[in-house]
Formats: sequence, C-alpha cells, structure tokens
Amino acid sequence: MKKITLTLMVITIGLLLSVPVFAFGHGPGYGPGEGRGPGYYKDKGFNRLNLTDEQKTKIEALATASQKEIRPLREKMFDKSVALRRLWLQTNLDKDKIIALQKEVSTLRDQVEGKYTLLRLEIHKLLTPEQQEKLANFGGGRRPGFGPRGAMRGQRGYGPGMGMYN
Repeated sequence: MKKITLTLMVITIGLLLSVPVFAFGHGPGYGPGEGRGPGYYKDKGFNRLNLTDEQKTKIEALATASQKEIRPLREKMFDKSVALRRLWLQTNLDKDKIIALQKEVSTLRDQVEGKYTLLRLEIHKLLTPEQQEKLANFGGGRRPGFGPRGAMRGQRGYGPGMGMYN
C-alpha cells in the first residue's frame, strides 16, 4: 500500500511540475503559421503581399537569425518563471526574492519584445511602399472576435465583464 501511495505521489508531483512546461508551450514561432517565427511570415499575412523570392529569402533569414537570438532569452524567461512560481508556492513567502525574480522575468520579456520589434522593423525595410500599405491595411492577419483586442464589444467599448476603468 505504501508503494502505491508513494508511486501516486511521485506521479502527481511530476505532473504538477510539468504543467508550467505545457502551459508555456513552445511560444510564438515554433510551428507552421503559429506566432512570429519563420512560419508566421510564410503563412500569416505575408502570403498576401506578393513577395518576391528575394524578399522571402531575406525575411526567412532574418526570422531564423532572430529566433536564434530570442530562444536563449525565452528559455531563461521560462526558467525564471518556474522559479518564481515555486517561490509563490512556499508557505513563507520571501517578498524580496519574489520581487527581484519578477523584475528579471519582466526584463527578459522586454528584451524578447525588443528583438521582435527590431525584426519587424528590418522586415518593414524590405517591403515596397505598396506592400507596406497592404500590410498596414490588413492588420497582419488579425480577425475580429471576442476579448480586449477583438470586436463584439458593447456600447462605448465596454462589453460584458469590462469595467469602466479596465
């Protein structure tokens, strides 16, 4: 009986520790058409720009190089996020450690977003004025829907669950 209980506890702890991994996922850009990686530029909107082969090649190279720079930052951010989650799970919370680790996660997140911004700016330079205008007009493939960035809001922009000060 003790063996079964111990085995179940080990499995449960293993599952609990692996949840952040699955929740974090691979992040944007790790699959065809998902996020901001090379698949994004081929499948999400850029196919409507009538890019030349040279533009496609350059964009792919930029995206690949960017992902190589971003991957270590994302991995650090993930590790710090897991460590932060573990700090929050302790019975005696260490305020200073939590705040310091949260700042590190925020700094890493800002660095990743900065890299994505630089990538977008570099890609923008490769586009013709007509392609830039086309890209601006279709909004990068976003579709209206529910939620803060989608449509379907109530009057004056406030939908269900959205307070006046949100």
